[in-house]
Amino acid sequence: MTPPLLDPDEPQPATLVNETGASVFFLTCDHGGRAIPRRLERLGLAEPDTCRHIAWDIGIAEVGQRLSAALDAALIAQTYSRLVIDCNRDPSAPSSIAEISEDTEIPGNRNLSEANRAARRDAIFRPYQDGIAAALDRRAAEGRVSVLIALHSFTPVFRRVPRPWHVGVLFNRDARLAHPLLELLRAEGDLTVGENEPYRVTDLTDFTVPVHGERRGLPHVEIEIRQDLIAEPAGQAAWGERLARLLPDAYSKLRR
Repeated sequence: MTPPLLDPDEPQPATLVNETGASVFFLTCDHGGRAIPRRLERLGLAEPDTCRHIAWDIGIAEVGQRLSAALDAALIAQTYSRLVIDCNRDPSAPSSIAEISEDTEIPGNRNLSEANRAARRDAIFRPYQDGIAAALDRRAAEGRVSVLIALHSFTPVFRRVPRPWHVGVLFNRDARLAHPLLELLRAEGDLTVGENEPYRVTDLTDFTVPVHGERRGLPHVEIEIRQDLIAEPAGQAAWGERLARLLPDAYSKLRR
């Protein structure tokens, strides 16, 4: 029998804060943390690799916390590194537990048994995604409106190719909120804004937006902020303030 992945003294896989906040916005950080369960022995990686983007979305949890406070919005954030299991991928997808991330091999992810994969899924992926579902279900039962905002960050350079965007607005089938937010960000005048750049939302590469946004019919958007802009507290505060100003305006345009 495979032992539990997490020891009793290790962090919970997700943190839900301000659940009773008055805002319609419900914030998620699928890649907010970089913790690795003790028994996985850092997946065989050097410590500096666990601090890189391959392990987490640098700066986005702090932006989420500031945005939650500014909007009085609920926020759920993942604690563990996406290298353990990616909480924004269907667990059946090959990229759910990556053996290579960018150009870095992940020794602790090679040749995993189904039991080992299931242990990660049950200890980390399910509690996080079930936590989102349960919180949204409680809001619906209370008659509360929910607008899903999935927060992420991206690297300034990917495989030696610079990325010019300061922020990306991502969507798939439903652009109700994405389009007004794009207009507002572009109107700021100091930003290069990507529409479905540097990524786009798909059923194969994402989980949170397709499952909790699209399937529920909730207004939603995925926001990607370039990491060099939010690596330090000043940038995190600035982006928290900017999004706190623009998201309500974008939502008001959606409702007209």
